[in-house]
Formats: sequence, structure tokens, C-alpha cells
Amino acid sequence: MKKAIISLYMAFGMFCAIPLPKYWDETCAKHVMPWLPVVGAAIGAIWYIAAQLLGLLRPRAPDMLLAGALMLVPFFASGFIHLDGYMDTSDAIMSRRTREEKLRILKDSHTGAFAVIMVVILFVMQFAAVYSVFTSGGRFVLLLVIPVMSRCCSALSILCLKPLKREGYAYMFRPANAAPHRAFAITAAVSVIAVAWLLAGAPGLIVLGAVVSGYAAAMARAYVSFRGVSGDLAGFAMVLSELAGLIVLAVV
Repeated sequence: MKKAIISLYMAFGMFCAIPLPKYWDETCAKHVMPWLPVVGAAIGAIWYIAAQLLGLLRPRAPDMLLAGALMLVPFFASGFIHLDGYMDTSDAIMSRRTREEKLRILKDSHTGAFAVIMVVILFVMQFAAVYSVFTSGGRFVLLLVIPVMSRCCSALSILCLKPLKREGYAYMFRPANAAPHRAFAITAAVSVIAVAWLLAGAPGLIVLGAVVSGYAAAMARAYVSFRGVSGDLAGFAMVLSELAGLIVLAVV
């Protein structure tokens, strides 16, 4: 039980900006991934509450300003860690270099031009999707489940795919026997699908389908390029999966 609690604190300390007691125990690192959907639930709750509070300001503030603030909520709530992975991975993939050169770019601490271009594209599309939902009175309740599903996918990719190298978070967080953790992540994914159905019916399932499809497509692109998975690649796929969910949410 103590290891489970410490690994929960570790998950929130790494992947969420919610202030919790700071713990780091190498022996508990293998138990962090099952908590990732729980972190997503916390971020989804923050996102939904922010949507409700910003909605109360609509008569007094411009919709564009409120939508811009709402768009940024999940990035602030996660401490920008996944956005960092998105930028690093985008820079490497868009370079169209050899695998070895892409790996060098991935590890480079400098921000490249492709990273800047791709984050601008991300923000434009995410703002457009959030603004569309905000002004049309869409199903903001689905903001509760989008971050959970994206993190279920991320946990499964870390637990199922070959690590890029024998170091880093993807290797550190994967136990020798990952089957129980995979089962937990799958159970969490099935549970969030049921919740989406209860909250919004068929549109909820369509939005989550877009999240899963977006994650699968982004991870496949990254995995083919690097022949392995890492924390940066998982963050890249997670950011794009949530964008896919928002775009479909704006449509349905």
C-alpha cells in the first residue's frame, strides 16, 4: 500500500501541476503508469470546471479571450511536460533526417524551427476547436474524459511497445511483468468509454474514438521513425490525440 501511495504522488509530481507531497523512490517507479489515467481524471476535472467558470463570464468578456484561456488549461494543468515532448518529437520527425540524426535532435535541448512551427499549428487548431465548442454551447462535459483516454493510451504504449533505449522514463516506468498494469489501463479505458456514453451518448463514443485514433496514428508515425517508444514520443502522441478529440467535439 505504501508503494502504491508513493507511486501516486510520483505520477502527480511528474505529470500534473497539482501540488502534492513530493516523493521519489526508484523502487516505486515501476508502479507509476497505472496512475496515469487518474492524473488524466484530475486534469479533466480542472478543464471542465474551468469551462463552467469561464462560461459564467461570457456576457462580460469576449468569447475569443475566454476560449483562448480555456485552450491553455490542460497545458498549465500538466505543467507543459507533454507539450515539451510534442515539440521535441516534432522537431526530430519534421527534420526528415536519418534515425541517428533524429535521435540527436530529439535529445537536443535547443528549440528548433520545426518545433516552433508545429506548436503554432497545434495552438491554432486547438484554439479553433475550443472556440467552436465554446460559442456553440457544445458538450463541454466531455472534457472530463478526453484527458483520461489519452493517458490510458499513453500508459498502454509505454507498457506494450519496445522502449527506445534502456534508460529514460519509458524504460524506468515499465515493470518486468507489465500484464497487471496493462489490464488496469485497459479497464480504465473501458470505464471511461462507459462514462462517455452515460454523459453524452453516441457523440461521447465518437469523441473518444477520435482520441484513440489520433493517438494510434501519431504513435505509429513516431514509432516508425525511431523504432521504439519514449516519454517524449508518448507526450507527442498524447497532445495530438487530445487535439483530435477536440476537433471532433467541435463537429459533433
